[in-house]
Amino acid sequence: MPTVLPKENLSVVNETAKASALPPGTLVIFGGSGDLTRRKLLPAVYNLLLDGLLPHDFAVVGIGRKPWSDEDFRKVGREGVEKYSRQAIQEDKWGNFENRLFYFCGAIDDSQTFHGLRSRLEEIEKNLNLPGNRIYYLAIPPTSFAPSCEGLQQAGLVYPPLPSERFSRVIVEKPIGHDLESAKAINASIGQVFDESQIYRIDHYLGKETVQNIMVLRFANSIFEPIWNHKFIDHVQITVSEAVGLGTRATYYEEAGALRDMVQNHILQLLCLIAMEPPYSLDPNVVRNARMEVLRSLRPIRGKDVESLTVRAQYSHGTVQGEKVPGYRREEGVLPDSTTETYVALKLFVENWRWSGVPFYLRTGKAMPARASEIAVQFKDIPEILFNANPAARQAPNVLTLRIQPHEGMSLRISSKIPGSRAQTHPVEMNFNYGDAFSAPSPEAYERLLLDVMGGDTSLFMRRDAVEASWAWITDILEGWKTHGSKWLPEYPAGTWGPVEADRLIESDGRKWRSV
Repeated sequence: MPTVLPKENLSVVNETAKASALPPGTLVIFGGSGDLTRRKLLPAVYNLLLDGLLPHDFAVVGIGRKPWSDEDFRKVGREGVEKYSRQAIQEDKWGNFENRLFYFCGAIDDSQTFHGLRSRLEEIEKNLNLPGNRIYYLAIPPTSFAPSCEGLQQAGLVYPPLPSERFSRVIVEKPIGHDLESAKAINASIGQVFDESQIYRIDHYLGKETVQNIMVLRFANSIFEPIWNHKFIDHVQITVSEAVGLGTRATYYEEAGALRDMVQNHILQLLCLIAMEPPYSLDPNVVRNARMEVLRSLRPIRGKDVESLTVRAQYSHGTVQGEKVPGYRREEGVLPDSTTETYVALKLFVENWRWSGVPFYLRTGKAMPARASEIAVQFKDIPEILFNANPAARQAPNVLTLRIQPHEGMSLRISSKIPGSRAQTHPVEMNFNYGDAFSAPSPEAYERLLLDVMGGDTSLFMRRDAVEASWAWITDILEGWKTHGSKWLPEYPAGTWGPVEADRLIESDGRKWRSV
């Protein structure tokens, strides 16, 4: 039986040395009064404190338009931690934590904001004996990225890249643009102020335990890598389903849609980790180069190819987990003739030696039966002899499934003999769950990613060329839809797994979508 670490040691294993070397500094959150700060960022920083992973000296400064005081910010922060943190409030630790939370009221479009911010930061850092290392988190709309960076530069709040006694780093939230040209413009505006080595484009999916474990699974286990290629793998399915409908995101979603919102960043990054070549080291740029090569190898989907290789649809009225959901075009804020897709399915190919001829099927959608994300690697059938000789009762193929959410873990489906005197087989699942194996909840994705930014590790963040390469591939599809798409999209009832057109996409190849 494998050794299981005691619960109290789990969250700090392999991170203690890293944390002890983290330099003291200040996390400055633009959008400090927003939902992301309350739900994710402050709980993440608090959990890092409880796990002993924060540097001893730190501060968090939220910036927003709301006329809050430090006490208001601390009160909202506590409410967020109480509701969303994976660990409960510990009063002795909370007192130290909240004394390092500060708030600054200001508007990004006012140049005086940044000069006032500089004075406030210098005051806080002097009182807490902090050296001036700063991480700027842009938890704001993309249209505010450029003026925020320009304001920081004009106020003298950005240091040059290393070597330097102090560092400046910036974290950029998605979406980075809505097509290739807008992504290039955003990257250029940020790049005029920050060096590429200082920019951390965050995708929270890359901070999830199962996603981080993909490289370990592939490159730390000798049983997988020799068969991780077109000779043994039949196809790969990546599914990211959301049970929620549109909610209050009509303004954003009408401009985005499922392809931009989920495929361009989350799903393509999962694809890169599954399909990448073994990096020769864990150096951040070596790993990112390996992921980048996958994006460069994607076969373009252009013009009329969108008709045979893509499916897009909208949810109609239905019931999701007992709740009635109106059709997408009847949601508040949605145009009655909207052609924005809430579901997309794609068939794509990675055109290199390893993956020649292996189809990758991707699908994502809203208002589906369950919230789930998984990667399923299906291996080729065994020869049609012995246990697979009966054409009316073919053996179920071996499938390796990586569950990203909600129950992080993996399973391997194999065939086993049914007890008895006859040589009958039945598929069985070999399961691994993080919660069962390690008896403690996995850290939230933002915890890992913030820790990496503090330590200057860019491995799990998207480089400029990768963002633009993914947008170039996505933009071809968008232009194909514009030219060859129909005015009315197929529909699928809310609470189902998508339209029949998506079933036809995969079934035309003699395959089926997995039950998630």
